[in-house]
Amino acid sequence: MNRSREEILEVLQANRDKIRSFGVRKLGLFGSYSRNEATGTSDIDLVVDFEKKTFDAYMDLKEFLERLFHCRVDLVIADAVKPRLRAAIVDAAVYAPGL
Repeated sequence: MNRSREEILEVLQANRDKIRSFGVRKLGLFGSYSRNEATGTSDIDLVVDFEKKTFDAYMDLKEFLERLFHCRVDLVIADAVKPRLRAAIVDAAVYAPGL
């Protein structure tokens, strides 16, 4: 998959109702795709803030996103990010409009 940051954010926004059905409060893109530096082997790195964190919600969202994008998705829960990595992940993420 070779998409731009804007294309990924557009797909997320277009699917926001389904994404919200998993209890998602915010969903942001970080890593190589957020910087438009992805290669053919890059996965999509997303940081998520859930209204209520459950294993099922996490796994269901991850599986949905991997089917949606046809590639591996690295899904990180915002509250679980270590303080020293917070600036590089949570604060630097590009958040999907409406999510």
